[in-house]
Amino acid sequence: MTRAAVFDVDGTLVDTNHLHVTTWWEAFRQAGHRVPMHAVHRAVGLGSDDLVAHLLGDDRDQDEDARISAAHKALYGQYFDRLPALRDAAPLLRRLHGDGWTVVLATSASGAELSALRRAIDADEVIAATASADDVEQGKPAPEPVEHALELAGAPAETAVFVGDTVWDMRAGRRAGVRCVGVLCGGIPRADLVEAGAEAVYADPAELLASLKDSPLA
Repeated sequence: MTRAAVFDVDGTLVDTNHLHVTTWWEAFRQAGHRVPMHAVHRAVGLGSDDLVAHLLGDDRDQDEDARISAAHKALYGQYFDRLPALRDAAPLLRRLHGDGWTVVLATSASGAELSALRRAIDADEVIAATASADDVEQGKPAPEPVEHALELAGAPAETAVFVGDTVWDMRAGRRAGVRCVGVLCGGIPRADLVEAGAEAVYADPAELLASLKDSPLA
């Protein structure tokens, strides 16, 4: 039976969360909104539309949403040529592929941003498929991104593990019925990840790789 190792990307395999915090903060500032950086950080991992709604609330001027998202996209795009992969991200994916796992990405990124993230990871030869924001109607914490990743892998939920760095990832994985592994490199506390559904938590891809034999990905 196919086993799927499903990975979030931002903050899990590529060290981008704080770049997102800064560029979202600036996009909100340009639109006249003062949104604290700590609040932006906690919202990273949501899709763009959901992030704006989460931070500005239902009584916001929704006509501004597209302009704020476009500003963030333009600001973040300045970093596309130098996004840093997290330590041992590619070796982890290659090891899992070698161990017989089907490696799939599940991310709210799409288009040029997703291409830049995949270049940063530099392990395309072992990534079987990607479930991107373009492929689903609802992003995390809805289960649809993880469920679509499982469809692409041809794997049932009971033989899959989802690795992510945010509470949105853990909630999505739990709702999809898969085992969840958290990493701390996105900046979210261990207790929050565990409360949201993480079965195990590691510092980063390097620690997960070093601990594979004792992990849910054994």
